[in-house]
Amino acid sequence: MPTIPRVIALALLAGVVALRVIDPVSLQMLRVRTFDVYQQIKPRPQTPGMVTIVDIDEESLKRLGQWPWPRTLLARMLDRLTMMRAAVVGFDVVFAEPDRMSPKSLAEELPTLPPGVRGQLASLPSNDALFAEAIRHSRVVLGQTGLPLDRPVPADAPKPSVAVLGDGLTRWVENHRSLLRNIPEIDQAAAGHGVFTVAAETDGVVRRVPMVLYVQGNFYPSLSVEMLRLAAGQKSVLIKTRDDIGVEGLRIRGLPPIRTDANGRVWVYFAKSNPAQYVSAYRILDGTAPPEAIANHLILVGTSAAGLLDIKATPLSPFLPGVEVHAQILENILTNAQLQQPRDAVGVEVCLAVAIGLAMIVLLPLIGARPTMALFLAAAGGAVAWSWHAFAVQKVLYDPVLPSLTALVIFIFLTYTSYAKEEAERRQVRSAFSHYMSPALVERLAADPSRLKLGGEMRDMTLLFCDVRGFTTISEQFDAEGLTRLINRFLTPMTEVILTRQGTIDKYMGDCIMAFWNAPLDDPSHQAHACESALGMIDALKELNENLKSEAEAENRKYIPINVGVGINSGVVCVGNMGSEQRFDYSVLGDDVNLASRLEGQSKTYGVTTVVGENTEPQVRDFALLELDLIRVKGKTVPVRIFGLVGDRAMAATPEFAAHRAAHHRLLAAYRAQDWPAAETALADCRASPIGALIPKFYEMIAERIVIFREASPGADWDGVFVATSK
Repeated sequence: MPTIPRVIALALLAGVVALRVIDPVSLQMLRVRTFDVYQQIKPRPQTPGMVTIVDIDEESLKRLGQWPWPRTLLARMLDRLTMMRAAVVGFDVVFAEPDRMSPKSLAEELPTLPPGVRGQLASLPSNDALFAEAIRHSRVVLGQTGLPLDRPVPADAPKPSVAVLGDGLTRWVENHRSLLRNIPEIDQAAAGHGVFTVAAETDGVVRRVPMVLYVQGNFYPSLSVEMLRLAAGQKSVLIKTRDDIGVEGLRIRGLPPIRTDANGRVWVYFAKSNPAQYVSAYRILDGTAPPEAIANHLILVGTSAAGLLDIKATPLSPFLPGVEVHAQILENILTNAQLQQPRDAVGVEVCLAVAIGLAMIVLLPLIGARPTMALFLAAAGGAVAWSWHAFAVQKVLYDPVLPSLTALVIFIFLTYTSYAKEEAERRQVRSAFSHYMSPALVERLAADPSRLKLGGEMRDMTLLFCDVRGFTTISEQFDAEGLTRLINRFLTPMTEVILTRQGTIDKYMGDCIMAFWNAPLDDPSHQAHACESALGMIDALKELNENLKSEAEAENRKYIPINVGVGINSGVVCVGNMGSEQRFDYSVLGDDVNLASRLEGQSKTYGVTTVVGENTEPQVRDFALLELDLIRVKGKTVPVRIFGLVGDRAMAATPEFAAHRAAHHRLLAAYRAQDWPAAETALADCRASPIGALIPKFYEMIAERIVIFREASPGADWDGVFVATSK
C-alpha cells in the first residue's frame, strides 16, 4: 500500500486516541450503554435481609390521605419502626416547611373558633415538635438535596460528618450552590444528615450517584453513606483525596471501603427490583407489617406513588422509585458488590486501541481485506470479551468501545483506500473494453486487470450459433434504418435469453449470434444452459413475431415471420484473448466451434429449429431430444451423430414423448438396416404422433430417402452416414 494512506491511517489512529482524551458526550454514551448491556445480561443478585423500603405508595395515600401527611402521623410511624428495632431510618424526603396541620397553625387559619378553643390549640405542642421528639428517640438520617440557588447556611445548622484526608477535593466533587434543608426544629433532632440528590446522565438514566457533595465550603455525605455511618456507630466518614487524581475512596470503620470514581461517585450495580423489599407505610401504622422485614434492617422511607414524581430510569428499568436507588447503593456497599472503573482505565483502553490500530495498518496491505476483516472481528470481539470478563468476574469496568471503534475506523479507511484504487482500475478496464467484450468478461477483467494480455487456455465448452432463416427476403421489406431497428429488436431478446443463462456473447455477425458457455466463468451445467437458451430464444421469437405481425397489418405491408436455426455443440476448445497487440477479442477457436456452426446450417436441411451435436447430447438426455442422423459435414472426414432438440424436460417426461421416441428409434434402426417396409411402418407411427407434427419436414426427408433407396440401394456396406454438401 502506498505511504500516503498509511500516514492518513496513523493520523486517524491519533485522532481516535485524542477523542478518548477529550471524551465527548457521544463517546461517553456509547461506553455507559455498553455497561448497561452488561448489567442487563448479568444483574446483581438480590440480597434480601439488609434494606427495607417503607413505601409511601398509592394504597397508603388512599388510606392515610394525600401527601404531605401530618408530622404526628410520621412520628407515630417512626415510633413503630423504632419499637420494631429498625437499625437506622433514612428519609428520602425533606421537611423544608413547618407542618400546616399543627394546632397553632390551625388556630391561626380558623379565626372563627371560640377564643378558648383557639387558646387551647395554641398551647399544644406543634406537630413538628412531636416529630422531632420521635426523631431524638430513634436513629434517623434526614434527607436534604442540592439547590441551584444561593441560600445562606443557618447558624445552627448541624455540622456535616465528613473528614477529608488530602487536598484538591473541591475541584473534583459535585458542587451545589446551597442545600434544601429540613426546618431547624427537625434538623437538629436527627443523628445524621445525608444528601439524596440523584442526577441522571445525559440520556436520563441513573448510573453514577455522588457519595459526597461540596456546598458552601463544606462536604456533605450522601443519604446512603450517612446511614451506613450511623449503623456502624461512627462519628465521621473519611474521604481520601489527591489533587492530581481526585477522590480515592470513602471509608467507614467496620465496613467495606466505598469505591468511587475521581469525582466521588459510585457506579451502581443494579439488581432486579424486588417487590418483597417494599412495605407499604400504612402497614407500619396499622401493625400488619412483618416484624422480620424491619428488625435490624436499614429502613428507607420514600415514595413509589406516581403523583409524587420520584421515578428514575436505570439500566434495568425505565421506571424505578428513586428511593430504591439508595437501597441498591446500600446493598452494593454492604455486600462488597461495587462496580469500579479503574483509574488506569483510560491508559489501558488507549494502549489496546493503539495496538489494534497499528496491527490493522501493518497487516491489511499484506494479507488483504478478508483476512483483515477476520482480524477486525477478532480484535473487536476480543476487546468485548476482555471487558465482559473484567465486569463479570472482577466487577471492573473497562471500555470495549474505543478499541473496537479504532479497529473499525482503520479497517474502513484502509479497505476503502484499497477499494478506491481497484475501482479506478476497473473503471478504466470497463471504459476501454465494454464496447468490444461480453459483460461477463469485462467484469472478470475488471476484477483482475492482469488478464489484459494475449493468450488462451483449453476448456471444455458449449458453443451456440443462431442464424435467421431467409434474412435476405425479410430485409427487402425495410430500408437501411428500418432494417437496423429490426436487427436490434431481434438481437436484444435473444441476447437477454443467453445472458440470463450464464452465456457469453462472442460476437454478432449481421443476423447471426455466436455464444458460448463455461468461459470466462465456470459453468458446470453449460450443456444444459445452452439447450435452455435455444428453447428460450424460440419462445422469445414467438412474442417478437406477434408484435411484427401487428405492425405489418397496421402499416398494410407484407408480414414475413422471423425464423431461426440453432446449432449447439460441445468440446475442448481454445478460449482467450486473441488478436494483435493493438486490438484483441475474447473468443474461441477449434474444430468443435466450426462443427457448431455447421450444425446450425443443417437445421434447415433436417427441418428442426435446433441441432445438437453428439458431444452435448450425453449431458442433456433429460431434454426432449431425437436422434436425426449420422452425417459427415463439410470440411470433416469423421461422421458425427446429430440430434434434434424438440422440447424441454417437461415434454421429455411425458408418456407421449416416450412412445414417440420408441417409434423414432425403430424408424432409424430399420432405415439403417435397409428394412424399408419396417421403416415405412415406423415412419407412419411417427407421423401420426403429436410430437411428429413438430418436425414434419424431417419425416418427409426420411420418406424421400426411403423411396430413393428402394429404387437404388445404397449397398450392403452402407454405414448409414449422410454426406452434407451444404454448410
